[in-house]
Amino acid sequence: MNIVALICVMILGLLLFGLGLSISVIRFHEGTNFGCESDPTNRLHKLVRAHANTAEYAPFLAVLFLYLGARSPSIVAESLIVASTACRCLLVIGLIAWPTMAKPNPFRFVGALGTYGAGLALCAMLL
Repeated sequence: MNIVALICVMILGLLLFGLGLSISVIRFHEGTNFGCESDPTNRLHKLVRAHANTAEYAPFLAVLFLYLGARSPSIVAESLIVASTACRCLLVIGLIAWPTMAKPNPFRFVGALGTYGAGLALCAMLL
């Protein structure tokens, strides 16, 4: 198994479970059992959105990484695996680090566009 693929799967897992834990901690401190305000400046709302978005993409990316990583991936495949992982991290930063989600920011834009581009390229490598 390719170490680059495994490290990137680990990073996606840490993102997913780290965001989930952050949400649980904030809910505990705020006494909120479920839901959150739909205010794009609310910290809990931003974390919930970042977690949901990560949960949508991380599992399929992890499958792609593991499948391609088990087949002696080319430098292009490894680069796409790293790029898509970096883009997922940028997107999360773009969602939670900016004061509001109501306005676009460069991290979200690059993170989303990079995820789509690298993900589609990785899918094409399955052929």
